[in-house]
Amino acid sequence: MAAPMNPALGPQQPPGGGPPGPQLGPGAAQQQMGMPQQQQDFDPVQRYKMLIPQLKESLQNLMKIAALNLAQNTNIDNGQKIADVPVQRFDKSLEEFYALCDQLELCLRLAYECLSQSYDSAKHSPTLVPTATKPDAVQTESLPYTQYLSMIKSQIACAKDIHNALLECSKKIMGKTPPTQGVL
Repeated sequence: MAAPMNPALGPQQPPGGGPPGPQLGPGAAQQQMGMPQQQQDFDPVQRYKMLIPQLKESLQNLMKIAALNLAQNTNIDNGQKIADVPVQRFDKSLEEFYALCDQLELCLRLAYECLSQSYDSAKHSPTLVPTATKPDAVQTESLPYTQYLSMIKSQIACAKDIHNALLECSKKIMGKTPPTQGVL
């Protein structure tokens, strides 16, 4: 009997030699645990935590396939007759492992970007603005809306000044280069 094939994970061996059960994807595991799918889509740390067991399983599968292939190649080199046991493909398992590593790297990069944006937000707008939906939750260090507007206007003016300075600089650079006479 051939092992069932899962395109994302490669050949799968059923536990205990019995018939394979339904393969659950990451979304199904999240929904079974009662976690909303929308939160999982936007939380890179939660996705990272979910991918770690898959990476561990993939690495174990990769090492198992490598050991089986090495043993079979050793038997062939020694001239021993081997049974016609189908050997799982090492390259597919390695590809699966690398794909999971890439997903983990993307999750970590996204988490880092979220953290750096949070730091930048705290740095450039250190105090909060009370929301109209929660007036009772006004914090003592929050800005009144009028002060918040003036701060935002000053940030926009600063960004416009930088933009204008860059445009002026690019015009000066373009003015100093000789115009081209023809196309080469």
